[in-house]
Amino acid sequence: MPEVLTETVLDGMVGHSPAMREVYRLTRKIAPTSATVLLTGETGTGKELIARALHELSPRASGPFIRVNCGALSESLLESELFGHVRGAFTSAVESRTGRFEAAHGGTIFLDEINSVSYTLQVKLLRVLQEQQFERVGDTRTIQVDCRIIAATNRDLQDEIDEDRFREDLYYRLNVVPINLPPLRERVDDIPLLVEFFLKRYAELNKVPVPRVTDEAMGMLRAYAWPGNVRELQNYVERAVLLAESAQITPDLLPDHVRGLAPVRRRRDKSGRDLGDLCEELVTLGIERNGSEDSNLHERVVSLVERELLQQVLRRCQGVQTKTAAQLGINRNTLHKKIEDYGLQSEAR
Repeated sequence: MPEVLTETVLDGMVGHSPAMREVYRLTRKIAPTSATVLLTGETGTGKELIARALHELSPRASGPFIRVNCGALSESLLESELFGHVRGAFTSAVESRTGRFEAAHGGTIFLDEINSVSYTLQVKLLRVLQEQQFERVGDTRTIQVDCRIIAATNRDLQDEIDEDRFREDLYYRLNVVPINLPPLRERVDDIPLLVEFFLKRYAELNKVPVPRVTDEAMGMLRAYAWPGNVRELQNYVERAVLLAESAQITPDLLPDHVRGLAPVRRRRDKSGRDLGDLCEELVTLGIERNGSEDSNLHERVVSLVERELLQQVLRRCQGVQTKTAAQLGINRNTLHKKIEDYGLQSEAR
């Protein structure tokens, strides 16, 4: 396997694809400033690692780095978590508490899953961004803070704005410097580097020799769409190291869906109906109209619906097969075969 390149890679990050090099370049350029940063990307792409790098490469590195998972708390708990509260502010407030913004004074606060913040609480966040001040829950005293704000989301905030779930003014305050983390399927050449990195880590943790991945197994890892991105790859490498009985990682140590053996996940149409159920409805309708059951009708209807689904997703993904496979939850090899079976080569690239 190729060696991990380190001259431009940030601590904790692995990969030297063009997309990741751009992430490293932006991170190093923006880190010394006080600009607010919005990290976007799918779950498992490494947004927290970039947030930590932005902090550690900044003049605030000696200050605290405070992470808040905004999606893990209800509105009332999140407000208290972020801004603190005074004794008696609510039933369980038996003593005053410092919030995360106060704790981040002189350092950086990382607001993960920012899209989960309620519309009401977004108003208070906007004020902190604009004025660097707030009040604790139940208090009237204004607190001034000096902290850098880094936010992250795995949703398209423009879509959230369109659905009236996210404030447009807050979005523009957060989106001063956007950094997008590419999904793993768009940087396939980094997969061998990541595999090597995780093999060494888990071999060392489990005090076993570093195994070698066979060409067949690596081909499967490169072909899989990785909807869970780097985090998913990390889990499967750890599993393979634990299960390996020799010095090799072979295909049988990979999950069935990575090997292309698991069935296609059932999808839903825009109305929320399961497409498998829709097939059954169409078959029933055909039987009612024909007056008798056609033994091949079910197969024909399933093929028709599957072809239509593939065509729609291919068009939505502009023919990009790696993205289409991820949307459908299937292996790229499986997708390629279905494209040929249904004569959809003109839709794919």
